[in-house]
Amino acid sequence: MPTTAPAAAHSLGEVTASDRTLRRFLHGLPGVDAVGLEARAASLGTRSIKTTAKAYAIDLAISMVDLTTLEGADTAGKVRALGAKAVRPDPTDRTSPSTAAVCVYPDMVATAKEAVAGSSVKVASVATAFPAGRAALAVKLADVRDAVAAGADEIDMVIDRGAFLAGNYMKVYDEIVAVKEASGAARLKVIFETGELSTYDNIRRASWLGMLAGADFIKTSTGKVAVNATPANTLLMLEAVRDFRAQTGIQVGVKPAGGIRTSKDAIKFLVIVNETAGEDWLDNHWFRFGASSLLNDLLMQRQKLATGRYSGPDYVTVD
Repeated sequence: MPTTAPAAAHSLGEVTASDRTLRRFLHGLPGVDAVGLEARAASLGTRSIKTTAKAYAIDLAISMVDLTTLEGADTAGKVRALGAKAVRPDPTDRTSPSTAAVCVYPDMVATAKEAVAGSSVKVASVATAFPAGRAALAVKLADVRDAVAAGADEIDMVIDRGAFLAGNYMKVYDEIVAVKEASGAARLKVIFETGELSTYDNIRRASWLGMLAGADFIKTSTGKVAVNATPANTLLMLEAVRDFRAQTGIQVGVKPAGGIRTSKDAIKFLVIVNETAGEDWLDNHWFRFGASSLLNDLLMQRQKLATGRYSGPDYVTVD
């Protein structure tokens, strides 16, 4: 079975030998047919799902949620409550799966770790001067090391979009490699902030750049800008991980984040995963949703399927 790798694939090693070879490779990737990409994403979103498949999809989506709070007003109490919800999303129904992870700032990692102790729920932490990424590399690496020292299982880093858009690809590559090393055993998710990359061609280039540098996951966005995860940009990233594995044997995960709020939306994304990358990615080790409010709707729809009626407004906690 393909696995994630600590560094770029051997078969692509020469690509990152210099800024010139890296640029030539990234700009040699096939151009994206924007109309075709968006049309395919839209068509996959119209697939009908039968009731039994919908129940399976909802449970799968719950298990893929990185339950997230990334606010300046976060408190230890809020993070503990979030951790409890991640472990047991529906206290009235023990058959509900746990979420994949809780995602917090580095200073809240220890609190989150304590809240999910003894469960399968991972603790993810944003780092590298999230969400802007505007800091010196030494500061970014200190941010990562603090999170890992506090017990983070996963690190969500942001790339330097300014460097990327200026064509300074080697700088972005080197930072990802350094963050990967600082992350140690923690899995690394590399956030592109697709809404700021302007073009689908840039998203494809960023996807390959992240994978070449050793990303365990590639992630659409921070959730802090106007345009976050969309079916089209997620489809494009799924094509990239599929093609990367075909060429190298290394499997990389995908995490759309921001703007996915309903069960209907989540199921559309799962269809795109299945039809683009395949069943191997239909597992929370390889696909995640970065979300805060999505879980509530998944729980409401799950209860509707089980009982035939919608619950009252107090059925789920408000995060």
